[in-house]
Amino acid sequence: MATRATFGTQRRAELFDSLLALFLADGFARLTLDDIAARLRCSKGTLYTLAGSKEQLVRAVTVHFFRGAADDVENRIAGVEGARNRITAYLTAVGGALGSASAAFMADLEAFQPAREVYEQNTAIAARRVGQLIAEGVAAGEFRDVHAAFAADLAAAMMVRIQQGAVRSATGLDDAAAYRELAAILTAGINA
Repeated sequence: MATRATFGTQRRAELFDSLLALFLADGFARLTLDDIAARLRCSKGTLYTLAGSKEQLVRAVTVHFFRGAADDVENRIAGVEGARNRITAYLTAVGGALGSASAAFMADLEAFQPAREVYEQNTAIAARRVGQLIAEGVAAGEFRDVHAAFAADLAAAMMVRIQQGAVRSATGLDDAAAYRELAAILTAGINA
C-alpha cells in the first residue's frame, strides 16, 4: 500500500508530466491558471501546491522538461561505442527531445526570460558534454588532434544559435533537424 507521501510525490510527478505535455503541445503564454486547471481537470489550488504563481509553474515545468530530456539523452548514448557515434547519438537525442516541442512552446520559451534561462543553462551543459565526447575521441585516436575545447566552443556557438531561433530563421530548420545537421557536420569535420 502506498504511503501518503508516496502518493503525493507520485501525484506531483503526474501533474508535472501532464503540464509538460500540455505546454509542449500548446505553449504556455496564452494559458491562464484557470485554463490549465480546466485542461488538467484539477483545481487552481492543486496547481498552487506545485508553484506559487503561473510564472514559477512555467519555470518548474521547463526544468522538469530539461531534466527529463538530459536523463533520456544520457540513457540513449550509454551503450553506444565510439566517439563519433556517441556525439551523433547525443546531438540527435538532444534534437529528438526538442522535436517533441511545438513551435508555440519554443516561441513561448524564447519570449519568457525565466524559461529561456533554463534552456540556456541546459544548452551550456550540453555543449560541455559535447566537448567531453570530443576530447574522448581525440584521446582514443578516433578524431584528428583537434583542439577539443575549440571544437566544443564551435558546437556551443551553434547550439546557442539553435536555442535562440537564429538557425530556424536563417535556414528554416527546426531545432531537432538543426541538431542532426550539427552532429553530421561536426563529426565529419573532426574525423581522423
